[in-house]
Amino acid sequence: MVLDIGKKGEEIALEYLLSKGNYSFIAKNWRKGRYEIDIIVESSGTIIFVEVKTRGNNLFGPPELAYDHRKQEHIFKAAERYLETEAKNLAAIRFDLIAIILNKHGVQEIMHFEDIYC
Repeated sequence: MVLDIGKKGEEIALEYLLSKGNYSFIAKNWRKGRYEIDIIVESSGTIIFVEVKTRGNNLFGPPELAYDHRKQEHIFKAAERYLETEAKNLAAIRFDLIAIILNKHGVQEIMHFEDIYC
């Protein structure tokens, strides 16, 4: 069930980004060894690494609270691996977080936190 919520959240987040019109899809669930990035998109020459946190409710707090220091370090290292292996030209990068709360009817709330490493 948790895996299903996470995958559903990633699909919703990607649809949300692409619907804005200024993002181009690069990869979803990019993996290198033990490192994974939920979504990679590009906008105006910037590669954006997006972490998605999805919850079915707020009983244990909002989903963005699950993005702790340990998870930040993991995403940063994953982005380094991506840039080493996939990005042939040095590009501007950014880290975003999308927090999603679902309910029985679908999406209750989407919050997009841009440039979380500023």
